[in-house]
Parts: sequence; C-alpha cells; structure tokens
Amino acid sequence: MGTSRGRSPVPDDGLAHLRIEQLPISHPDAQLLVEAVQQEYVVRYGGRDRTPMVASELAPPTGAFYVGYRDDRPVMTGAWRFRDDVQRLGSARPAEVKRMYVVPAARREGLARLMLAHLELTARTAGAEVMILETGTAQPEAVSLYLAAGYRSIEPFGHYRDAPRNRCYGRRLG
Repeated sequence: MGTSRGRSPVPDDGLAHLRIEQLPISHPDAQLLVEAVQQEYVVRYGGRDRTPMVASELAPPTGAFYVGYRDDRPVMTGAWRFRDDVQRLGSARPAEVKRMYVVPAARREGLARLMLAHLELTARTAGAEVMILETGTAQPEAVSLYLAAGYRSIEPFGHYRDAPRNRCYGRRLG
C-alpha cells in the first residue's frame, strides 16, 4: 500500500470510495471523530477517556493520526504513538493504538480491521516492532477484532492499568 502526501489508497474490493489520510488531531474532521469516540466511552463506561495525551505524541516522529473517508465523509479514525516507557513482547519501544473508532453507520463492514492494518503498517514503517493497546470489557467487539487480528493478552499498562474492566493486548509486527 503506497502513500502520497499523507494519503493511502485502498484496494478496490468494495471499498473503492474509501481513503485514509494522515492529519493532525486538531483537524476539524479528526476532532469530530475524537468527540464521537469520547461520547461512546460515556455511554459504555460512564465517562470520557482520561488517558493523558498531547497532540504532539500523535504526530511524526513520535506517532501518527489518521482519518478514513468514505465518499469524502469522515467515517473512521485511528492513531498510534511510541511508548518508550513500556516494554512488552520483547520490545522497549512499542507503538500504542489510540482513538480507533468507526461511526455507527459504517460498522460491520471491515473498516476497523482496515484501519488497524494501516496503523500496524505505518507504525512498523516508522520503526515499531510491537503494537500494544488498551481497551475494556464494555467493548466486546473491539476485543474480538484484536484477538482475530492476532493480538494476545499482555501485562496491563497505561492510565487504566489497575481498572478492573481494563484489557491490554499486544502483537509483534513484521
């Protein structure tokens, strides 16, 4: 999958009108989807995600933020950031998945799997050997996605590491 000026073409397998663009998290489309995922957390967990994060962590060279568009409408988002403070699966510098989200009208079409593959590819290209993430028991479809993509349970890390509903997963890239 080649990239050009932050855009990534998608194979023509029914997703021909889909593109993924690398954007700053401050972009209006990114903010729209970040707020949507925060509202999803409110519904599922009773509050917004309070994980400490600054915009510069989701921009090169420490990370990347992506918005997926279908017919020029933002329908999904995903990001990664290097985590030099976490060691998992034999790597001292894994990349962490952040802000994975697909709008309700576009779910169950493989878009989350597509975004996850894009995050893995771009993180690996930037030097990551391992991808890690936090999710929770109130997101069973996310857990199923990660397990189907080859992720396995890892030792908890991050802001919610001691929360009873927290689940952490990781996968070696390559």
